[in-house]
Amino acid sequence: MENPMNAMADGHTHVFLGTGHEKNERKTWAVIVLCGVMMVVEIVGGSLYGSLALVADGLHMSTHAGAMLIAALAYTYARRHAQDARFVFGTGKLGDLAGFSSAIVLAMIAALIGYEAIVRFLSPVPIRFAEAIPIAVVGLMVNIASAWLLSGSDHGHDHGHGHGHSHGHGQNHSEHEHEDERREIATAQGVVELSIFEQDTPPRFRLAFASQPAADGAGPLSLETRRADGTRRSFSFVNRGAYWESTEEIPEPHAFEVSLQLADGSHEVTFEEHEHEHAVHAGSSAAHRDYNIRSAYIHVLADAAVSVLAITGLVLARGFGWMWMDPLAGVIGAVVIANWSYGLIRDTGRILLDMNPDQGMTAKVREAIESDGDRLVDLHLWRLGPGHLGALVSVLTNKPRDCAFYRERLKNYKSLSHVTVEVRNTRA
Repeated sequence: MENPMNAMADGHTHVFLGTGHEKNERKTWAVIVLCGVMMVVEIVGGSLYGSLALVADGLHMSTHAGAMLIAALAYTYARRHAQDARFVFGTGKLGDLAGFSSAIVLAMIAALIGYEAIVRFLSPVPIRFAEAIPIAVVGLMVNIASAWLLSGSDHGHDHGHGHGHSHGHGQNHSEHEHEDERREIATAQGVVELSIFEQDTPPRFRLAFASQPAADGAGPLSLETRRADGTRRSFSFVNRGAYWESTEEIPEPHAFEVSLQLADGSHEVTFEEHEHEHAVHAGSSAAHRDYNIRSAYIHVLADAAVSVLAITGLVLARGFGWMWMDPLAGVIGAVVIANWSYGLIRDTGRILLDMNPDQGMTAKVREAIESDGDRLVDLHLWRLGPGHLGALVSVLTNKPRDCAFYRERLKNYKSLSHVTVEVRNTRA
């Protein structure tokens, strides 16, 4: 029997904008103002003083401002129409569309720079170094200022967050053993640390004594988890020397109350599910990444790279007479920009085509649904906006369970913003 239900209550919203949406919007508009002022100064100044190079750089700055405008308008439109019912899943992916469009513009700029560089190789032109070098320096300063304005945003760089805390016997925390997945418990035998360990292994409980080896002081050892849906699970432990480790794996999500039985009695602690982004889990960071601000930042980096290469080429050409250095710098710049453009087109294209953005979350959903015998027969996971995922879940069970039961199991995954559950019951 099919029983489809939406995961949200009636009257829910479809606002799937990133957490830094408005801040990134303001930053992008600020960069546009900076580039616009610089553009006007260069064009007006070049016209008054007869500098064609200054006018040309002003026009180049206008293309830079135009690329920023794509990002800024996408932020503004997405925010203003976030509640518009015409957008079935909200406006969260508008930034991805803007990022894809900006990447196309970036590719065209790379092609134009490459073409111009090849023309200069074949037909060298005289360079007015006294004008060209200062203009390139000013352009670099503007790009540095733009990068500063955009700093602190999600530019798509993946950062590992390993925690340097240590266990009682020198055992280091892994990148997957977070502060939120450790609990220190005061007992008659001293402080013990209960943690969830999942470094390149299925998640298991570990129990370490701060003041003595694992073989001493544990006494009768047992652990039971109680989830919000009422399910209970017992875990047995094996002595690993420096710590005790559960022989059974911990099913997702890691949200439950724990009753730990030691020699001095029972101890109660609570674990809550927290999602983390790590370089080792690239899919998760991709699901949270704001590709609109990333595209704006890449435009700034591309312009800065061209400025640095241009300054280098001009200085060497002026100092040593190597006139070929200027077009060579252009070719290198075109290749670098084209590579950045390709990466942005690939990443945003995957989102626009609704490819699965987070294989790790797929595995977690499967573990959460199938933890006690049910079967996940179909799962579709896609990105709705930065940090927001949509999911269609189809479950096969022979137990008297409805959609609310499975929604409860998935509610601790905060990035699952829109979940639809279908239950097929095989009971006669």
